[in-house]
Amino acid sequence: MTGAWLKEQRRRKGWTQAQAAARLGVSQTYLSLLENGQRPVSERLAKRLERKFAVPPTVLPVAMKSGLDNAESLAEGLAALGYPGFTHFNHGRRVNPAQLLFEALKMHDLEPRLGEALPWVAWRYLDLDWDWLVPEAKLHDLQNRLGFVVGLAKQVAERNDQPADAEALAAVERRLEPSRLVREDTLCHESMTQAERRWLREHRSTQAQHWNLLTGLVPDHLSYAA
Repeated sequence: MTGAWLKEQRRRKGWTQAQAAARLGVSQTYLSLLENGQRPVSERLAKRLERKFAVPPTVLPVAMKSGLDNAESLAEGLAALGYPGFTHFNHGRRVNPAQLLFEALKMHDLEPRLGEALPWVAWRYLDLDWDWLVPEAKLHDLQNRLGFVVGLAKQVAERNDQPADAEALAAVERRLEPSRLVREDTLCHESMTQAERRWLREHRSTQAQHWNLLTGLVPDHLSYAA
């Protein structure tokens, strides 16, 4: 959530800085610093902003402690983002989709139903903060997992006749390609048996092979792809 976004939303409301500051419970000086990028938006203030403005998930601040550390919290986070496969789940608090993707890709073992949701996040929230997510993925050696997920999202866009979205996702793939890791990995399924690994080496998709991942996930497994 940037200061420029905050300034734009305030102006759309027709509020002066003094009026907005009063509604948010901060001083006008502090609001001015926020709008000029001289102070970060705190998590507490972000919650107030959500009540005052129509805040899209993509501009929510990335929290140091997201709480997305287990299957239940991820499912609730996906439900809050509108993932159609989890409409029956309680909606957790909304989180930045870039952070949800990152936290999910970090997991050693991810339930298949959660793994199938990850390309949807990249496809549905195409305007997420790739400038944060791509370097963060590289820093944690997750670029192969992210590249594969983005590739699936691109195929979803192509199947839905969205060439502009497909090209935008292809651009993210190109950003990840130079840092592609040679070492073998899984799509968050590190407990996979040796027999499963051997089978997948022979039967995985060309895309999974390209990203050196042992996974059988393909677009046909994604209910939202068609």
